[in-house]
Amino acid sequence: MYHVDSAKYNHGAHEVMDMHETLSTVIGGLDQCVLLRDQIQDPELRNMMDRQYQFCVDEYNTLVECFKTGRDPSQPTGHYQMTEDNKFTYGIKPGQPKKPITQASELNDEMISGYLLSSHKATATAKLAASLETTNPVVRRVLADSIPNCIEMAYEVSIYQNRKGYYQVPQLSSQDTVTITNCYDTMSNNQLQ
Repeated sequence: MYHVDSAKYNHGAHEVMDMHETLSTVIGGLDQCVLLRDQIQDPELRNMMDRQYQFCVDEYNTLVECFKTGRDPSQPTGHYQMTEDNKFTYGIKPGQPKKPITQASELNDEMISGYLLSSHKATATAKLAASLETTNPVVRRVLADSIPNCIEMAYEVSIYQNRKGYYQVPQLSSQDTVTITNCYDTMSNNQLQ
């Protein structure tokens, strides 16, 4: 077996391929923001996309740096701070059925915010999968530290969508919710024998 003693090449094959997939997913999301930004009608959505885009660019650069060098990045992973509150409106109102668009002119803020949400979900999934296969401890830590940021950005988008009526949140009946939440109980922390 050939051994390279440099941290720069301290990557396993699964890690390299998963990082390739992860970085490609991040690039796809960033490219999508560039392509869709000028189509946004709501200044609030544009502002959210701009903040998230800049944060994601910084995080992408941090991830690329540590992947290339195998060492701690010069800029540590930040923590995304959303500006939305965390209030959701529950329930479903009837509306028009969804279907794919057939013309670019049909694009609207509901769709764009949906693409943004999907991008964050895909990126979180890719980063999680990559972090489970990563052998380089720095890259693994940077990946793991960045997953909560994807979650926070997706959450911010979903709150925005909910407030605008784009993202409806159904609920079970109170009785069913109580029944299911009470299906589980804590246990004592005894050691296995």
